[in-house]
Amino acid sequence: MTPEEKLASLGIALPEPPTPLGAYVPVLRSGNLLFLSGLLPVKEGRLVKAGKLGADMDEKEGAGLARIAAVNALAVVKGYLGELDKIKRCVKVTGYVAGVPGFTGQAAVLNGASDFLVQIFGEAGRHVRAAVGVVALPMDSPLEIEFIFEVC
Repeated sequence: MTPEEKLASLGIALPEPPTPLGAYVPVLRSGNLLFLSGLLPVKEGRLVKAGKLGADMDEKEGAGLARIAAVNALAVVKGYLGELDKIKRCVKVTGYVAGVPGFTGQAAVLNGASDFLVQIFGEAGRHVRAAVGVVALPMDSPLEIEFIFEVC
């Protein structure tokens, strides 16, 4: 199955790519690598949920929000390349998770995005990753995720 067929089988329709919140481009290609700017868990231009992990939501809810950010990443790639079949592999995911002091579940939160990429791309979805805890993010988002994809 193609990535689009896998998304359809899960009932996922890619949204329009999110609009940048500042003076940057959402995606930049260098050679056969696509670098995506940080993506938030937004739907229809609105943050799905604001707040901090460990206070306003738990790791499971955070993982669901990370999955939404990953769906948005695929929307950006599809908007840029025209089709997801051009993705050879996901190379790296860097996630920033806003949590209360002492929150240490960043890895569990980012598994929502990582597991989703493997579900769509199989072994080509496995990637290296960094999970970073931060004090605050734009729009009081609980997370922001950057992606690097190898493309043909």
